[in-house]
Amino acid sequence: MKKDIELLYEIGCLRHIPRAWKQFLNSDFANLSEHIFRVIWIAMVIAKHENADVFKVMKMALVHDIPESRTGDAHYMWTLHSTRDEDKALIGMIGDTSLKELISLHEEYKKRETKESKIVKDADNLDVDLELQEQYVKGNKLKKTWKELRERVYELLFTETAKKLWKEIQESDPHSWHTTGSNKFTDGEWKR
Repeated sequence: MKKDIELLYEIGCLRHIPRAWKQFLNSDFANLSEHIFRVIWIAMVIAKHENADVFKVMKMALVHDIPESRTGDAHYMWTLHSTRDEDKALIGMIGDTSLKELISLHEEYKKRETKESKIVKDADNLDVDLELQEQYVKGNKLKKTWKELRERVYELLFTETAKKLWKEIQESDPHSWHTTGSNKFTDGEWKR
């Protein structure tokens, strides 16, 4: 139990680990915990459309980036010039806990051979596009700068669902969920 408690504290620290993309964007970019949370949701959506094991996808998405608690996040420039040992970090985090079976899910994720691992990688990539779109409506022009890069990422997406989502994200309004959805204004409940 002691190792389980230590793991739970370390998982709590994920909220303090910035995403590497922050270097290119700004301080309002999602932290690691927020990224993992949305990746889980994106992966569930894709899994439902792709008839995959949703529970397995959720667990894999939960663990896909947690080694970064110890290694830090690395973007495409850092990975060219540095090395990280995510396997050692993950084993150090959960190897002696009741959740050690997640190590094999992380291995599966890295190999990208199963439908579920491909779905989680697609979700990981789509989270960047959602974040870029959110930043774009705030005035950050990085989306335009990275247009070619993100189009190359589109070509690397594994699932048809992810490709459809990617296209929709590019033209989407991050505020439509609250401006056009059911609310006091759209339901006619707003009174003078």
